[in-house]
Amino acid sequence: MNTIEANSVVMKKLLIFTVVMFVFGFALVPFYEKICEVTGLNNLLQADTLAENPQVDTTRWVTVELDANIRGLPWQFRPLQSSLRVHPGELVEVMYEVRNNSDREINGQAIPSYSPQLLAKHLKKLECFCFSKQVLKPNETRRMPVQFVIESGLPTDVNTVTISYTFFELAGATAATSTPKGTQG
Repeated sequence: MNTIEANSVVMKKLLIFTVVMFVFGFALVPFYEKICEVTGLNNLLQADTLAENPQVDTTRWVTVELDANIRGLPWQFRPLQSSLRVHPGELVEVMYEVRNNSDREINGQAIPSYSPQLLAKHLKKLECFCFSKQVLKPNETRRMPVQFVIESGLPTDVNTVTISYTFFELAGATAATSTPKGTQG
């Protein structure tokens, strides 16, 4: 085999390897999503369900601090109340307000985070603007609800928790989306 033939064989192998790795990279995304769906991992953007008779623990209070952040968006975003006291097991609804300060329509997605981290196991969100992308027209203001329950299984030494949302722009997203229930323009 001469040098040209050897180089041709190596080039074909490298090309096949590159194509296979490219396809594998794209296949990982739906595979990861399916694994998370089946196992219940990374369930941040889906509604939870409650037990039929959630028990409200009226013997204790938990202070819930609400936080709102923006990353790379010309928006204002805030909770309408910064904190509240709730009984574990009690159904709670809070409102957030977002305003697009730009002169263009923008698609955004809110990602939740919790403190302490163990709150994620005990927080059940029934309704949240974070479940879908939000499309705000220029200078539009919208109020968005979050309905949640902190389960009574939250350790008794945890008296204060923080629920935080950070909005990110969805680059290249289309504007065709429905307005979630309970929102107003």
